[in-house]
Amino acid sequence: MNKTAAYKFTIIVPVYNEEDNIYALEERLRRYLPQAAQEGYPSCVLFVNDGSKDASPERLREICGRNEHFYYLDLEKNSGLSAAMKAGIDASFSEYVGYMDADLQTTPEDFDLLLPHMGEYEMAMGIRTGRKDSFVKNMSSKIANGFRRMMTHDGVEDTGCPLKVLRTDYAKRIPFFTGMHRFLPALIQLQGARVKQVPVRHFPRMAGYSKYHLWNRLTGPFMDCFAYRWMRKRYINYRTAGNNLE
Repeated sequence: MNKTAAYKFTIIVPVYNEEDNIYALEERLRRYLPQAAQEGYPSCVLFVNDGSKDASPERLREICGRNEHFYYLDLEKNSGLSAAMKAGIDASFSEYVGYMDADLQTTPEDFDLLLPHMGEYEMAMGIRTGRKDSFVKNMSSKIANGFRRMMTHDGVEDTGCPLKVLRTDYAKRIPFFTGMHRFLPALIQLQGARVKQVPVRHFPRMAGYSKYHLWNRLTGPFMDCFAYRWMRKRYINYRTAGNNLE
């Protein structure tokens, strides 16, 4: 049996060349798991190593070896954030699955702001307040978010916030493609899902460096919006009424 099936909530953390953040991640997540369990959400962490070239793989094995609720998954080669998220979702069998970045610009404690909404919604996601990014990063994010909302009509203020919780059965039905991580709310809404937006805290990056720059922060999302519009018209959404398979 997949080990994540023993939990109610799996936190997926994609990792690409984040060796300087691994031990801080360990400490923050290790402290959070007992808190989540007390709130009624026994949780585990699934690190997805996206073909890191630094010491991240070795450090992930080290921290997973000394924390019983930590697990890792290695991708054969660097495949991008969307692929890492899909791999994590495919490997998760808890009732809920969450996502956060390895840069610790959001904190796992704020999952407690999202999880209480999962009885009424199929997805709960953060909106970053008091963002601690550069002017260029903030401005490019605002432009990309505005264009995405115009193209998708998803009504989401800040799809770039990495703190998200989804019902796993809905997450597994999301159509995945490169750049998918920017469209999680719009994609889950294709299933008739409801999305809740909640303000969460945002912190400056303390170690490592951002994998995004002005070019891939604007050009990629613009192009992916047209891919989403094409896919939305052809998306198949069905629900079964009964079977005799069990």
